[in-house]
Amino acid sequence: MKASQKDTEKLLVWEHMRSTRALPKLMVWLILFVIATYAVYTLKLVLNSRSCDDELFPAVSHKSLLMHKIDSDNFTMLLENREIHRKTEVKDIVFGIAASAKLWKKRKNYIKLWWKPGKMRGFVWLDNPVKGEKDEGLPPLKISGNTSQFAYTNRQGHRSAIRISRIVSETLNLGMENVRWFVMGDDDTVFVTDNLVRILNKYDHNQYYYIGSLSESHLQNIFFSYGMAYGGGGFAISYPLAKALVKMQDKCIQRYPGLYGSDDRMQACMAELGVPLTKELGFHQYDVYGNLFGLLAAHPVTPLVSLHHLDVVEPIFPNVTRVQALRKLTIPMKLDSAGLIQQSICYEKIKTWTISVSWGFAIQIIRGVLSPREIEMPTRTFLNWYRRADYTAYAFNTRPVARNPCQRPFVFYMSRVRFDSFTNQTVTVYDRHRVTHPACKWNLTSPAEIERVVVYKKPDPHLWDRSPRRNCCRILESKKRSMVLDVGLCREGEISVI
Repeated sequence: MKASQKDTEKLLVWEHMRSTRALPKLMVWLILFVIATYAVYTLKLVLNSRSCDDELFPAVSHKSLLMHKIDSDNFTMLLENREIHRKTEVKDIVFGIAASAKLWKKRKNYIKLWWKPGKMRGFVWLDNPVKGEKDEGLPPLKISGNTSQFAYTNRQGHRSAIRISRIVSETLNLGMENVRWFVMGDDDTVFVTDNLVRILNKYDHNQYYYIGSLSESHLQNIFFSYGMAYGGGGFAISYPLAKALVKMQDKCIQRYPGLYGSDDRMQACMAELGVPLTKELGFHQYDVYGNLFGLLAAHPVTPLVSLHHLDVVEPIFPNVTRVQALRKLTIPMKLDSAGLIQQSICYEKIKTWTISVSWGFAIQIIRGVLSPREIEMPTRTFLNWYRRADYTAYAFNTRPVARNPCQRPFVFYMSRVRFDSFTNQTVTVYDRHRVTHPACKWNLTSPAEIERVVVYKKPDPHLWDRSPRRNCCRILESKKRSMVLDVGLCREGEISVI
């Protein structure tokens, strides 16, 4: 019994010791489990925190930085493409105006007619300083650089031609930004700048372009060149071409000391660069004397860009000064520059009259029927550059003022113009120019019964975005001693025929 009791006690002590030894192992495993659980939880928390940071601050991640750079580059490229494909505006043009100090006081009034301070860029280049205060209505004045180092051997010309030929180069060297075109003209040139912009928008300013027109004188073109843009009528040079010109022009000028003027020197350098003249008939040199009526009343189907030699010809409107006449022309110019002086032809069937409209300038009413082929030819109201009435001396077709005394035109000059906002039309009024007409024995009603012509026309700024075509005119009902016309785009199937 005692032995059995002792064995039982030993067994209890042994079990107690085993349980006491097992307790630390359990605690170790418990601690390890807690540590592992904490580690996993912490790691998960850290990872979730980074993900959240990426969402809140995407610019921090490498991927986001890369995408941001790509977006920035695309935006810059988009802006550049927009600039490349943006239409040319007047702010993209820099004018270089050749002037003389001796004639500046008089001729600056021509520039005031078309120059828009604050909207246009350019300079007047003089041979010498001029006295007087700065005129706010004019471009800044510059003095041309010294050209005494260049030889000039033409006995009939003047060496000022050298300094004038360098105006484009000197203007470019001023370092102006965002220039697409350089446009040259004289101080007695008037530009229709809206139409100039329309013409230049036809061409890529990033390419080499030399744009202008010829002289009206066949002999002048023979003597100089049919491939030369006449400087007085104005010409345009694209910026890349101007940069190429600057690099070689001074050496080029040295090679042609015998040339007469600035424009033939310019053309000689263009020939060396291999750039031909791109002809635009709206630039007008007007190498003629007398009255421009015949030329303006039958203007070619192209925008009117410039008028030159205004001191040589008569005022374009009667009984006013030259500057007053041109200022009068600027009124319809502001309302519808695209249609300025554009010709329309129609017929009064009952009275058998031919009617020619030069919108914003003048209207002719002629007894009988003259075909459009005849009417679109300028009448010889002017003399050629050598003051002769020689119709073979012109570089275009002309016709006599009247082949029969009965067909001498009755002329109505524009007297006033307004815009009717209700009908969205311009209303131009033309009063008869009272001059003596030869006696006529034709059994036709005389246009002398008409005192006034009123023309309705909607402004059409997109006229030259379409293919070239004359506008049509239609005769509307009117009161006695007046005529009312409607001028606009030709309707389907409409032609000029009696």
